[in-house]
Amino acid sequence: MTEKSVPPHTSSIGHISFNAKYISYAHTFFAASSFLAALAVGSYLHYHKIVQNASFGYPDEWFPSVSATIGDRYPERSVFQIVIAMTAGPRFLLLAFNFLSLYKESSYLPFVALIAGLLRTLTAGGWMYITSTDDHDAHDVFMIGYIVLTIPWDVCTTLLSPKGSFQRKARFYTGVSFFGTLLPLIYWFIQHKVHIRPGAYSVYAYFEWSLIGLDILFDAWSALDYRDIEVTISGEGLKLVSGQKKKPIQETPIKSVKIEKVDEFSNFEVIANLINSYMYWTVLTSLFLCVWYFPLWYMGISGYEAVVISIFLSPLLLLPQCLRVYLAQMPQLTRSLTVVCGIGAYKFEDPEQKLLAITAGTVFGIISTVNEFWSLSKHPKKLNSYIATFILGLLATSTFKFLFYSNNPIWPIMHKENGGYNPLGIFIGLLAAFFTPVLKREEISSLTSSHKVGGSLLLGAIGFGGYYFTLQALLSDSGTLALWTWEGYPIRGPTPVTGAFPHILTFAIALLVTLKVHPNVFSSWGYNIIVGGGSAITFYFLKDWAGFIGTLVFVFYIVSIGPLMLHSITGYNPAGVFFLGYFLNVIISLASVWIVAYAFVPGGPLLRERTDIVLSTAVLSIFVGIANYQLRKKEVSIISFYSKRTFKQMSTVVTVLIALSLSTAIKRWPTGLGKPYHPETETFTAGIWCVHFGLDNDMWSSETRMRDLIKDAELDIIGLLETDTQRLIGGNRDFTQKIAEDLGMYVDYGPGPNKHTWGAALLSKFPIIQSTHHLLPSPVGELAPAIHATLDIYGNLVDVVVFHSGQEEDVEDRRLQSLGIEEIMANSERPLVLLSYLVTDPLVGNYNTYVSEKSRMHDIDSTDWDRWCEYILFRDLRKIAYGRISRSTITDTELQIAKFGFGGFENHDYHFVDENDVDENLRMPQLFRGDGVRGHRYHVFDEPRYFAPGL
Repeated sequence: MTEKSVPPHTSSIGHISFNAKYISYAHTFFAASSFLAALAVGSYLHYHKIVQNASFGYPDEWFPSVSATIGDRYPERSVFQIVIAMTAGPRFLLLAFNFLSLYKESSYLPFVALIAGLLRTLTAGGWMYITSTDDHDAHDVFMIGYIVLTIPWDVCTTLLSPKGSFQRKARFYTGVSFFGTLLPLIYWFIQHKVHIRPGAYSVYAYFEWSLIGLDILFDAWSALDYRDIEVTISGEGLKLVSGQKKKPIQETPIKSVKIEKVDEFSNFEVIANLINSYMYWTVLTSLFLCVWYFPLWYMGISGYEAVVISIFLSPLLLLPQCLRVYLAQMPQLTRSLTVVCGIGAYKFEDPEQKLLAITAGTVFGIISTVNEFWSLSKHPKKLNSYIATFILGLLATSTFKFLFYSNNPIWPIMHKENGGYNPLGIFIGLLAAFFTPVLKREEISSLTSSHKVGGSLLLGAIGFGGYYFTLQALLSDSGTLALWTWEGYPIRGPTPVTGAFPHILTFAIALLVTLKVHPNVFSSWGYNIIVGGGSAITFYFLKDWAGFIGTLVFVFYIVSIGPLMLHSITGYNPAGVFFLGYFLNVIISLASVWIVAYAFVPGGPLLRERTDIVLSTAVLSIFVGIANYQLRKKEVSIISFYSKRTFKQMSTVVTVLIALSLSTAIKRWPTGLGKPYHPETETFTAGIWCVHFGLDNDMWSSETRMRDLIKDAELDIIGLLETDTQRLIGGNRDFTQKIAEDLGMYVDYGPGPNKHTWGAALLSKFPIIQSTHHLLPSPVGELAPAIHATLDIYGNLVDVVVFHSGQEEDVEDRRLQSLGIEEIMANSERPLVLLSYLVTDPLVGNYNTYVSEKSRMHDIDSTDWDRWCEYILFRDLRKIAYGRISRSTITDTELQIAKFGFGGFENHDYHFVDENDVDENLRMPQLFRGDGVRGHRYHVFDEPRYFAPGL
């Protein structure tokens, strides 16, 4: 008998043969059917129960979430887990065959994809088999880990797909759709969880199920990669045959391919550089912010300010060339330490320890950046890409701050309770640090050879110092420069929210332009003096739209000269040029603090209110750097910087950031505002609170806790003091955004950061018809800001003045300021409320200027003898109640509140009545009685005071 051959796709006792695409088919089938089967069983047996959530049930909610479907009830949970278990075999085979079919020699992407895929599979098992009902925290950790690991899995698999192939395009669009779906997913989850909106969880569920489908679809495209692979299993082992001629893979020799040396970064390396840059800017901007905490409590120089010298001393650690060479080969070391120390500092509860950790992170961040800049100095296209990601990292921080209401979500002052995403930031930061690009040995060896460099190291360092200051102080938040031009109501220009997108768009366009043209284009004196100097003069002197247009031109200018400024310092000793550059940056940065903190620092009066000196010093320093570039122009001109690949890489990232900022702008665009708390009584409650720059007693960002107290106190109007945080020492942030938007309030940010005050802000449930900003006379001490606003309260025009008086030591200042406020109040013919910080005892001294026949103002409660700072005064209104609420650990100053109404007689006497004699809808919030809530309670009187109607 002759032995019959076994045809393909058949099996016999001897062997089994099949096409590898069936592995992908099996994986897709089992993965999809596990979820769909659970959905079908759950909807049939427990529909009303699985659409029920903590807030609503059917018919308000009609579609179950993934977690409720697969994890809450028997038997759907068991059906899901049994079927998903059958996916394990195809899953691990898919990982192996992806590695084999997409393998590229001399590329680490296949290994990254394999590792990410394995870890991703393990985390998938975590959130699938540990449900939120079993362990909510563990379920969330595995889920977040799965989504994060999807990034390298999707990116690497897509990049390894054949160029121009259908599966590459399919994977790209599927991956983009997957991550794009996260934005509406998060939005609707917030609508459900925070705003308690009926039906929101069902809409959220649609996007959640879409993520499942897109995730499965992404892996399903692997069938196209496997269709030419035949798998044969026999007694002789496993045999793989590939290609049309079905040649065994192991018998096909891999041809050696001559790899042309390309002086460019891969897509993956660009992403790593960008994330590293984001981490760098996050840590560097947090240092001044956290240093500021200490002089706040010491009311002067504390000694902790000395840590800022780490900024300019850090480059000196790179003086030994052997260390530079070592770190060029091991950049992962310092990058990892930047993340661990700088971002991980949030784990320290003690402020001193937190500051030390941030300082260490700053040192490692600067060492990393300086050394990488040096190591790339002889690779022009890579250096140009690196410079672009360095500046793009700043744009990314600004964009994410816009998304998170001007807070960087991974700053050390953030944590889970106030909206931080620190663990996620650490994970992504360490991932990028691990994959930081490394130069080859022969490339590094070329760095040790020296050659003559033109220009002057000193001139280049001066240029870098001034340029770096403008980046950090003026461009690190999309709302900073808008507040330089803000003048109050009626709105005549952009607010920090409405002006954010134009700022980000201009930043992005300027960055892309720098990748299309040679730096020489921006090196002319005409461009720098007219565009750079002219725009700085414009936004310094002009306000509203004219001033804001000046800020946009200035943003374009600063970004456009980025490559020029940084190429002008290549070739010099990195330790020397960056030491001097960072030193000048620190000097200008301290000067930007001295202009407002002059009353608390040595030599302060020399820079009192001299923003013009600070801004002009930065701009003139930039011009010095331009001059150094001019001296080196010939040696730089022969270098080819332009790269289509780099432009494509950066434009892709820029497009994502623009899309994110645009969606944020649309979401945050001011629309309908909240209603007052008791419109049926036509009363309103006003408060005054000094909030200590939005840092609580333990150095956490406090706007979330402030918002909750303001909401619980049912405040319709509140004056906030010490609010100017749109400067380096405040982190260039604006915490009134979060409070105002969450509570549906209008906001006047008060005098901007260029007005040299500690800040005053007004938030109101009622429309602000008009407002004027004042700087009260302060010949000796700190400037005293005031806002005089007119509100439309139930159809009545009422004036509200928010005022922060000068410090105790400057007696004459406070006397002149009391006369100034008296004049403002006397000139008003409307009912008026003063929400103030007066620094005086009741009934004596300047108190009698504020409460006088000329001002026609009355104290809310002149029998309250225990006041020194905060006062609420009023006139032509009916006072109803007054209370003092303890601040817990948010700040060092209590919240004072008062309730007013219209009509009837003014109550100038002090006949107190029992709360039981007051209509229930006129009473103050009850939850602050006794021990109160979250550390807030009525104190001094242990209850609010109510006033009898005037006689």
